Amino acid sequence: MDIYFITGTDTDAGKTVAACGFVKYLVERGQRVAVMKPVASGCDMTDGQLKNSDALALMKVANVEQPYEQVNPYTFKPAIAPHIAAADENVEISLDKLQQAVDEIRQSNVDALVIEGAGGWQLPLSNSHFMPELVKRLSAKVILTVGLKLGCLNHALLSAQSIKASGCDLAGWIAVQTTETPMPRQTENLETLSVVLRSKPIAMLPYIPGWQTQNLASKFSLVY
Repeated sequence: MDIYFITGTDTDAGKTVAACGFVKYLVERGQRVAVMKPVASGCDMTDGQLKNSDALALMKVANVEQPYEQVNPYTFKPAIAPHIAAADENVEISLDKLQQAVDEIRQSNVDALVIEGAGGWQLPLSNSHFMPELVKRLSAKVILTVGLKLGCLNHALLSAQSIKASGCDLAGWIAVQTTETPMPRQTENLETLSVVLRSKPIAMLPYIPGWQTQNLASKFSLVY
């Protein structure tokens, strides 16, 4: 089973749009794809259960049936850093529990697992553990989502350096236009990103207000 971890240059970089598009891309190439959103805050009550909208969006595009608890093991209501929300509820975010969920998926007939992170790359899970520890443990391929806005060059390069310093494989990056109006000199910024990240993006996703009703698979150009 191939495991892909979708991270972002920061919060609201377009990770969910990128992850859902990538899932559809793999599905349309005949793969059985499962999904995960290991840790999520800012969740709402849905059908009598606290659920995360990103996790639900991922489940809609995946073609493997999964229980919600497997997709999103840790769910918190306040829209704050997950480790702070967990501490408020006296909950410990366990790497072993997250690993167990992945192992359960691995035992099923699945070709690929797409995991969407939360926030940026160095997401704290506690005061002593960070999300990259899980990614390294899973030997997941990292795909960096770059939100196209001022500061993206610095954020992208720092994120890429941190991913490699964590001992993880940066398999590619996805550019996402996060606002209706393109950032100033967007074309030139994309060219610079290709230089500093040493590869062209595997997808350039435009700003699409109703993206959940669109099939973004065609925007992806490289097979992994």
